[in-house]
Amino acid sequence: MTIGVLALQGDFDLHRKALARIGDGSVEVRLPRELERVDGLIMPGGESTTLLKLLDEWDFVPALEKFHAAGKPIFGTCAGLILLAREVESPKQFSLGLIDITAERNAYGRQKESFETEGVADLGQGPQPIKMVFIRAPRIRRLGPAVTPLLVHQGECVMARQGTVLVAAFHPELTDDQTVHRYFASIARQAAG
Repeated sequence: MTIGVLALQGDFDLHRKALARIGDGSVEVRLPRELERVDGLIMPGGESTTLLKLLDEWDFVPALEKFHAAGKPIFGTCAGLILLAREVESPKQFSLGLIDITAERNAYGRQKESFETEGVADLGQGPQPIKMVFIRAPRIRRLGPAVTPLLVHQGECVMARQGTVLVAAFHPELTDDQTVHRYFASIARQAAG
């Protein structure tokens, strides 16, 4: 199994290192045609408007929609969550609409208000502590009826799943905690059969 990491902008290399620590192979995805050789895709944090421009420039949107329609898993962290959301606020912007959530950009504050914390999630193996790093993070303001909240921080959902789409408002790649990457790898493994 090979997981692709969208390598247009953001800290994609740390996601690759996290996948290597759990024993899963990964490749950088820089062109739409490279999606054909991966079993799952991580869309890392970065700056969502910059990522949107790059996705448009390289004509990624149809390829991502086809990838999702084929049942291949996608995991978006921070800006990746924003790009996958059905609706985006503050300000409104285009998104792929692959998970039925409303995301509010930079809702946890500016860079200087970044923070680390822990939460508890049950990802199919019983409750487990998860380390979380929030950097200019979005908030999930609305969950659609088909979306499952997986992790809550101070009463707000910060990680959710709908089908093969997983999103996190935080950056699991910035910690040594392997729980979230293991969970996504298991989704990709199951989808690959």
